[in-house]
Parts: sequence; C-alpha cells; structure tokens
Amino acid sequence: MLRVGLTGGIGSGKSEVARRLVAHGAVLIDADVAAREVVVPGSRGLSRIVAAFGADVLSPDGSLDRARLGEIVFHDPGLRAKLNAIVHPLVREWMAAAERTAVQAADPPGPIVVHDVPLLAESRGKGGFDLVIVVDVPSELQVERLVSQRGMARGQARARMEAQASREQRLEVADIVIDNSGSLADLDRRVTAVWADLQRRTGS
Repeated sequence: MLRVGLTGGIGSGKSEVARRLVAHGAVLIDADVAAREVVVPGSRGLSRIVAAFGADVLSPDGSLDRARLGEIVFHDPGLRAKLNAIVHPLVREWMAAAERTAVQAADPPGPIVVHDVPLLAESRGKGGFDLVIVVDVPSELQVERLVSQRGMARGQARARMEAQASREQRLEVADIVIDNSGSLADLDRRVTAVWADLQRRTGS
C-alpha cells in the first residue's frame, strides 16, 4: 500500500486532482467528509465544540452551525487553533479507520490510498504519508478562481487564503507538485503522469 497525502490551497483545483486520481484507481479518504462526520449530533466532537464555544454554535435542530462557528473563529488565530485542537485528532482517527476499511475491501490488495487533506501543511505535514502531492497555482490565479467560480469578493478571497498555510509552506512539504495553472486538458496529462509514477513506486 502507498499512502499519499494530497493538499492544495483554496481555489487550487485539488478536488479536480482527487477526482482524476480516483478515476485512475486510487482509494480516496476525504478529510472534509471526516470533518463533517466527527461533529454530527451526539458525537464527541460536537460535545467538545459546544463545551469550548457555547451552545450558540448549534442550529435549532441540534446540529453544528458551521457558518456561526466560522464567524467566531475565522479572524482569531487563537480560537481557530482551539477548534483545530478539538477537530484535527478526531479527523485523523476517522480517516485511519476509513483507510483500514478501504484496504481490507481492496481488490487487488496493495492499493494507492490518497488522503485529501486541505490543511495538511497546517495540521500534520508529511506525518504518516509515504509522499505528499501539492496542487499548486500562483496566488493571483487562486484569487481569480475564487472570484469567478465561487462569487467571492477579492478581499474575502484573500482573507480565506491568508487563513491557510502560505504557498511556500505547502511547497516545503511536497514530494510531488502538480501545476494546475493551465487547462483541464493540461491537468489530465499531469495527473496521468503522476499516477504512472505512483504505480511505479508500488511496483504495479
């Protein structure tokens, strides 16, 4: 089995890369799915968040009000770190369990398992992965995509980017860099080449 960490800044096109790797045959473990699962009503994660931030972060139905929690922590690095200290260990635990299940079900065995972790550089670096893939685009292109594709104002886009690791910090943990500043056809070719490299590393 080859354990691969996949990351990239907001607007980099990381999800496009993840979809292509799955199409090639990778097993995908998604940290965003994990982050939702570990805070469902009745979970340890949600109880800890309420204890730390108060019942105001709950929706009327008892689920986590992500928008409200985001407003509380977004502009305060200390509170964001407090939230991450609750959520990140639970996410890692969930992803490890999901990986065990996926590997047991894999046919043939010895799969390439890709962990899609948006905040990999912030939360864990290379820890536990055989290699890390970073999807990279110039910062200005990130802004353009967030404005055109997600409807953000430029200031909002830059604030979201600044809340993440810098481009340089992500590249520091990269074993493989996928440049996604071109067309989707360019991306197809790059991901196909990376997949061939991953297969060579597994001997398949």
